[in-house]
Amino acid sequence: MSPPAVPVAIVGAGPAGLTAATLLAQYGVESLVLDRWDGVYPQPRAVHLDGEVRRIVERLGIGAEFDAISRPASGLRLVDPNRRVLAQFDRDPSGGRNGFPEANLFDQPELEALLRANLDRYPAVTLRGNAEVTAVTEELHCVRVEFTDRTSGAVASVRADYVLGCDGANSLVRAAIGARMRNLRFEQRWLVVDIATTVELGQWDGVHQVCDPRRAATYMRIGRTRYRWEFRLRPGETVADYRDLSGLWPLLSPWFDGKDCESVELVRVAEYTFRAQLADRWRRGRVFLLGDAAHLTPPFIGQGMGAGMRDAANLSWKLAGVLHGDLPANLLDTYEVERKPHARAMIRLAKLTGLTMTEGGELGNRLRRLIAPRLQSIPGLTRTAASGESPPLRRSALVVAPPLRRGLSGRLVPNGLLPDRQRIDDVIAGRYAVVTLADPLPGDRTIVEQRGGVVLRPAPHTELYRWLRRAGLTAVLVRPDGSVQSGGRSPSALCTSIPRFTPSSVPAAGGRPHLSRSFDA
Repeated sequence: MSPPAVPVAIVGAGPAGLTAATLLAQYGVESLVLDRWDGVYPQPRAVHLDGEVRRIVERLGIGAEFDAISRPASGLRLVDPNRRVLAQFDRDPSGGRNGFPEANLFDQPELEALLRANLDRYPAVTLRGNAEVTAVTEELHCVRVEFTDRTSGAVASVRADYVLGCDGANSLVRAAIGARMRNLRFEQRWLVVDIATTVELGQWDGVHQVCDPRRAATYMRIGRTRYRWEFRLRPGETVADYRDLSGLWPLLSPWFDGKDCESVELVRVAEYTFRAQLADRWRRGRVFLLGDAAHLTPPFIGQGMGAGMRDAANLSWKLAGVLHGDLPANLLDTYEVERKPHARAMIRLAKLTGLTMTEGGELGNRLRRLIAPRLQSIPGLTRTAASGESPPLRRSALVVAPPLRRGLSGRLVPNGLLPDRQRIDDVIAGRYAVVTLADPLPGDRTIVEQRGGVVLRPAPHTELYRWLRRAGLTAVLVRPDGSVQSGGRSPSALCTSIPRFTPSSVPAAGGRPHLSRSFDA
């Protein structure tokens, strides 16, 4: 008998895999998610996501639930070995250009539990735990995925039109397509400590980066009673030296300012090797890599988990469009073209931050004391650090810009409030949109609506209006993932170039199709 068939098989039920499955389901695409574990991995790992990734969380339909388990951070402090402030970059906890706080701290198992529970709203997704994938083989018009039930030992397989490898740093899918991780020359051993306590530490409510070659460290409060520290291990040290609170207390006590450790619970202590790596290829045929299977980012800027969710947001709408026949299959090539340079840029920034914290010996400490306080006087640096805007996507068939001027192409549209109190993302809602300062012709509106899109005309003095005016543009074409595909001075040209992306294939988070209509905002 032939194995059962499914449009998309997803290997791995971490944040990247669950995000991809949910977004595909919102477009009416069925998927089978296979994970070797029965439930959520219980240990805390990632603790931060930025405002852009928070927008993806909102798209998934769990924004309010995430806010209930997360804590907005006030920004970033660089401090010296005695915890004296060298520089501080504030972020508004009430939100910025992305419409949500630009630094969100949380417990990863709680987020993954929300992502799994949210799948109950989408019958198009089947999640199968205790299923260890053993082989991924490309066939003529499909991909065969073989897996073993870890409970019964039964062997099974499924045929899929496409396979997404979201199976982590030791990815079997990556090996199956012949991809290899390229070392970006960063490797450090760190001790990660999570504690729970009702003691109020009285520390500033943001992320602290201790710049000290002798013992670099990171501190953050991630919940009402939860805290995270990371300490760089010295040569010869291992996690065995810090198995209990008595061994850890010399590292933790300075943050407690004389308070004792009687009411402190050690949740976890683990050793991690922070690496910077990038897969040399992210796709072969019908198989794609996402998340840690494609890239590993040192944690200094909190972008590791979020990068995988960005991968899913970039690929899912394209894959849905191809499967529904709305987009040509060759547009799937834009996934790696766009996401790989973006991931590389974020890895480089994380490396630079880590090296700034940890290198240079006593001379490095002196230079940091001299230079860091002056960083905030560099024009635009503080604004850039606080804005939460990541680099634009690289030019591709879906990011179109003039040869010598990028403009807004590849950038995320701001997610400000409209007069009716809706956010821009809520109006675009996974569709194509033409945002224009000029009234489009009635026929142009009709074309956009017939092709499943929406026309958005921002009112003067709104954030969206100012954003377009600053760029010297009259209109932009915004993709279903919120990125600008192209811009220009003629809304008619953009309206007539919009691809068909039918509303019937774009259900809302609750499962109802969006109505195609225009908005004056």
